[in-house]
Amino acid sequence: MQPYLTRRRVLAGTAAALAMPHVARAALRKVRIAVGTNVLNISYPWLTLPLIHTWRDAGYDVEVLPVGASLQAMQQMVAGNVEFAQLDSPVVVQANVINNLPARVVMDTGVNDWGIGVAADGPIRSVGDLKGKRVGVFSLATGGITYLKADLHTLGLDTQRDVHLIAIGLGAPAVQAFRDQRVDALLYWGSALAGFENAGLRLRYIQDQSWMQYPDFMLSAMQPTITADPAMVEAIARGCAMASVFVMANPDCQRQLHWRAYPATRPANVPEATATAWDMNSLNRQLDTMRAAFTLNGGRYWGAATPGPYDRLQHFMQANGLIPRTIDPATYMITIPDFYARINDFDAAAVAASARACTP
Repeated sequence: MQPYLTRRRVLAGTAAALAMPHVARAALRKVRIAVGTNVLNISYPWLTLPLIHTWRDAGYDVEVLPVGASLQAMQQMVAGNVEFAQLDSPVVVQANVINNLPARVVMDTGVNDWGIGVAADGPIRSVGDLKGKRVGVFSLATGGITYLKADLHTLGLDTQRDVHLIAIGLGAPAVQAFRDQRVDALLYWGSALAGFENAGLRLRYIQDQSWMQYPDFMLSAMQPTITADPAMVEAIARGCAMASVFVMANPDCQRQLHWRAYPATRPANVPEATATAWDMNSLNRQLDTMRAAFTLNGGRYWGAATPGPYDRLQHFMQANGLIPRTIDPATYMITIPDFYARINDFDAAAVAASARACTP
């Protein structure tokens, strides 16, 4: 077992504020993170920013892999193809309760900000109004379906019988499906809905406000991975925490760095001011859910996860027939001692100052 990384990082210099002590390229260890998405757009700053310096300088060659929906990310992790999976929390609950798989919460990166977008001037105003309607989803394995099923269940409705789910992907195909009236509603997470607004859709949102008391998008690892190399898990999570501080201090710097690293994700064929406004709309929606997760878990450490929200989530899922029983919520938690204090052990003021002085 490798020793824990405990040395405090004092950082300086624009994007280099995300750097850790240099490690020779030959010594880099490969680490893979599967992400429940098809496109690594601007809405994943805790995963894309550390690729610039942080993880490599800590000794890790990290590959962030979009693999589709949350279920696919979990499958890749269980199969041993990746060390981490970024996915929706209900998938982790089901893995533990139903399949007895030791998937653990490494970091909470967002609360449940899923919503149902419908035409702003249309007749659909509640979940009950979805009866007989067609709901567009990213994929039929996407985590948000869990929440829709739960709300429908309380109304005596069912996604198999009363609501038609149609996989329409993300981005332009989803927008076109809505415009062509092939779907009547869009069930997506917050930053995706912001992207639809950017594309010109005028939407009204249906959302159960209690959903935001549940954890949602999170970073997970299997217990054998955590046990075998806690130092690696800590280093990867620290990079995510540092990136969170950085982007909160200067979101527009994240936009500039992201466009430079991933030019293909920059909105095309529009003036720069329009492209900037669109991406900042999507990013700010993501930052809202990151802040909400920070507050939900005590407001002290970035990425912290606590048993209480997971206990609420699993009881919600059980009450709505999504899992047969509940377990000790501590089961979901990572067991490395003082883990969240450790991954936040860096000079946050220096990182924030560097972000504010961004010169990409």
